[in-house]
Amino acid sequence: MTADIAKINAAAAAVAYVEEGMTLGLGTGSTAAHFVRMLGQRVAQGLKVRGVPTSEATAQLARECGVPLMDVAKVGALDLCVDGADEVDPRFQLIKGGGAALLREKIIAQAARHFLVIADESKMVERLGAFPLPVEVTPFGYALTAAKIYTALRDSGCAGTEVALRETAENAPVVTDGGNFVLDCRCRAIPDAPALADRLKRITGVVDHGLFIGMARTVIVGKAKSADVLER
Repeated sequence: MTADIAKINAAAAAVAYVEEGMTLGLGTGSTAAHFVRMLGQRVAQGLKVRGVPTSEATAQLARECGVPLMDVAKVGALDLCVDGADEVDPRFQLIKGGGAALLREKIIAQAARHFLVIADESKMVERLGAFPLPVEVTPFGYALTAAKIYTALRDSGCAGTEVALRETAENAPVVTDGGNFVLDCRCRAIPDAPALADRLKRITGVVDHGLFIGMARTVIVGKAKSADVLER
């Protein structure tokens, strides 16, 4: 309950960054969902904005909340993207993808002039890696790709490396909105996140990974009674 209140406080602080006429990237996950609901309340009061969702789940929520949506194919640039994170370190490096939307989240975040991250205190870490790093891969030959990813993690100094296919409760592969699989990489700690990000990106079969490096400009940390705004 306390964590949910912190997420709500972070989302409420993020709404203050929204201005009339903006095109907004709408993130995926529980904290981002709070933001979408609050944005819907502002829209009901007369605010005119357009949203670009990062997942089908977010698109559905936005419609339910009355937030007008824009076809991503018609978007040139976005004014602001608001999204959550699974981990945030002191350099504003992130792990994202717990909701299996990392590719679309990264596309939208990179297209935004301002990428704003909302998270509760539990997501703030000194070093990335305790949360399993998601890597989105093509289904074809995914086991071969997983082996290459394992080698990359090991050679990057990640301790206790494991690479596992993310599955549903019915033991079927989780399939992203883009039709890909997700491999969860248990790293414990990532010594050099930018170097690992580059190494993973060069593996054939990897569509993208959940390391968001040098992208976040603002991080809002929700607490039980307030929210701290951090700027890079």
